[in-house]
Amino acid sequence: MGPYHDGPEYRRKRSPWGVLTLVMLTGIALMRNGVDTPLGPPQPAAAAALDTPTDPAADARIAVPAVEPLPYAPMARVRIPAIRVDAPVVDVALDPDGWIAAPPARDPNLAGWYQNGIAPGQRGTAVVVGHVDNHTGPAVFYGLGSLEKGQHVEVDRFDGRTAVFEVYGVEVYAKNDFPAPQVYGDTGHPELRVITCGGGYAKGRGYAGNVVVFARLVRTA
Repeated sequence: MGPYHDGPEYRRKRSPWGVLTLVMLTGIALMRNGVDTPLGPPQPAAAAALDTPTDPAADARIAVPAVEPLPYAPMARVRIPAIRVDAPVVDVALDPDGWIAAPPARDPNLAGWYQNGIAPGQRGTAVVVGHVDNHTGPAVFYGLGSLEKGQHVEVDRFDGRTAVFEVYGVEVYAKNDFPAPQVYGDTGHPELRVITCGGGYAKGRGYAGNVVVFARLVRTA
């Protein structure tokens, strides 16, 4: 995990080819423990079909808005008004097992941006992760599975720009059959994936899947 950015460090350009590392992964391991309660976080409708991965990006390419991509700049904050998310963001990389590392679990209102990939607003697919819960209760992306098409994810960047993404798909995928190329692949446009744990939960094993929000850039400020 990297530190918060607190100065002109955003000018240090990272290679966009770093995102290619992601397609080699089988999924992402966020919260491995969870809260052992009978009522879990809200799940997208696709939770009933974990064994049949779908590709929202394949169905959405015909309606991509013409928005000029932004240059590279690290991510500072994420807001999702529909589920009352307003959280600072830290850099994350890969953990020793090759998974995308999660932000520290002790802070429930904290998200992580995969710093070796695409910056939100750049051409390509940026990745933001966060816990669904921790040992004290719901965490930053607890409500992620309840998002609907047309709702927005707002990203503040360290260059002072804001990238606004519109949700066009919300899916849940089994961790043992995670469709990495579909989730992380470059669609040719600026896109965002917001990911947390989801699917069924079992004490000792954690969550069976990952909730993935697919969103495209529709506005910059």
